[in-house]
Amino acid sequence: MILETDRLLLREYVEEDAEAFFKLNSNPEVLRFVPDKQLLNVEQARQILIDHPIADYRKHGFGRGACILKSTGEQIGFAGLKYLEELDEVDVAFRLMQAHWGAGLATEAALASVRFGFADLGLERIIGLVMPENIASVRVLEKTGLHYVETAAFWGHTFSKYIINA
Repeated sequence: MILETDRLLLREYVEEDAEAFFKLNSNPEVLRFVPDKQLLNVEQARQILIDHPIADYRKHGFGRGACILKSTGEQIGFAGLKYLEELDEVDVAFRLMQAHWGAGLATEAALASVRFGFADLGLERIIGLVMPENIASVRVLEKTGLHYVETAAFWGHTFSKYIINA
């Protein structure tokens, strides 16, 4: 799976992405508004890639992907859809390195992901879960067309739940 936008490529993760994935997910500022714990090393990052996005591709045919800046080839984060078994919902998410915040790239990636979910996967609805204090991500979800529906507790945290229907 490769999704292309004006500035980004979203492609499936491979084990060789572990170093870039570790760099993203060991940054306390990047993780400030997410429930994930900070990664400790590249090997842990590799195992998470194998157990989560790579396993999701096999099981569901889609999953979060590496977000590549086309102009440089740099991996700047991740974006995409994930089936959340505990909620029986498909969630759109994005996570970028700080140097790329505020440039509209998360919105670009989220829009491409939602379009893919509806056009290629035939989904009827997609959700977005965001910690209410994460104003920048709330704006991305809203610009992507998702609408707030409720506040809910998941994974020991409080999230605002947003939804978009096909």
